Amino acid sequence: MRFMVVKPRVLGIVLAGGEGKRLWPLTADRAKPAVPFGGNFRLIDFVLSNLVNSGYLRICVLTQYKSHSLDRHITTTWRMSQMLGNFVTPVPAQQRLGPRWYTGSADAILQSLNLVYDDNPDYLVVFGADHIYRMDISQMVSDHIASGAEASVAGIRVPRHEATAFGVIETGDDGLRISRFLEKPADPPAVPDDPDVAYASMGNYVFTTKALIDALKADAADENSMHDMGGNIIPYFVDRGTANVYDFNRNQVPGATERDAGYWRDVGTLDAYHDAHMDLVSIHPIFNLYNSHWPIISLPPTLPPAKFVENGMALDSMIGPGTIIAGATVRRSVVSDNVRVQLGSSVEGSVLMPGVRVGRNAIVRNAILDKNVVVPDGAMVGIDLEADRAQYTVTPAGITVIGKGITVNGR
Repeated sequence: MRFMVVKPRVLGIVLAGGEGKRLWPLTADRAKPAVPFGGNFRLIDFVLSNLVNSGYLRICVLTQYKSHSLDRHITTTWRMSQMLGNFVTPVPAQQRLGPRWYTGSADAILQSLNLVYDDNPDYLVVFGADHIYRMDISQMVSDHIASGAEASVAGIRVPRHEATAFGVIETGDDGLRISRFLEKPADPPAVPDDPDVAYASMGNYVFTTKALIDALKADAADENSMHDMGGNIIPYFVDRGTANVYDFNRNQVPGATERDAGYWRDVGTLDAYHDAHMDLVSIHPIFNLYNSHWPIISLPPTLPPAKFVENGMALDSMIGPGTIIAGATVRRSVVSDNVRVQLGSSVEGSVLMPGVRVGRNAIVRNAILDKNVVVPDGAMVGIDLEADRAQYTVTPAGITVIGKGITVNGR
């Protein structure tokens, strides 16, 4: 006699309402998860690709801040088969509990519990929308179910001296049950098997549905709460002794190379955003976008291939469709679609978003140029940082960032 294996019902919730102040000016006109990345993608494409590749095809994306381009991207790109009951849907703040917007990530889920009740899942996968990584989330869900925990937190091993920038997970001697959850501690606790390493929270969680609903309601009644998933909800489960850590180092993704296995980058700052792009362009990339076994999915524009004319060239770079490099040199850069770089110009160590125009004999070095930025003939970006700082944003690492649609002053 054959028995049908009943799979647990899982609903994915992606928290995508963040303002992303540290990515300004890239977030001046869009939500952080809608920021372009890697030439063809948006930041949110990475978490959605991980969910879909893991087999989770019912996903709600909770949006709030300047969400138009994010909502449009999701609705035009992430179309699932409704015949099979699958969906990826943006859910803007709806003020279901009164005339107020989301007051925190936990409140965002609380105000969207109608989605949970309608779908009636056994487990909830609650992930952030602004990290660069690959992950088979089904492995974490299986680990959560087997553990009997009410909440599981994905933790990545980082050197202790770097863990001060993250929420840090302390476990008991078993390395599983979370004993403390600390926000940016000055002296991060080590993992049980390595005194030089700490668990940093990735901001990715799996919950047993009823347990999370109970926690959200208890949190809503606490007037002193910040209504934050990491700051309030996870400590609630830690106090109950029902929170486990899932070691991201154990996650096995098909097609991963030895170099990029376990890669995770928080691109919450402009310097981290720039560094993550530089991770893409080496011969053996630190993060490999070319893994066909676990693709990062998006909808590229319908443009012709990139073209190189008048001895134009690109070295150690990624060049998007519709881009023309005409008698110019591009080095160690990520260039998006529909970009023009004209005769005699040089682009190096930079990120150029769609529609950027670089005129003749111009120089762009160590820069991030948002959509439709114009660099006129003879202009320089990233050469005189003091002059750049007077007009644009210059990061602590010396990256010049120019916001959407700006024309650079020729110098």
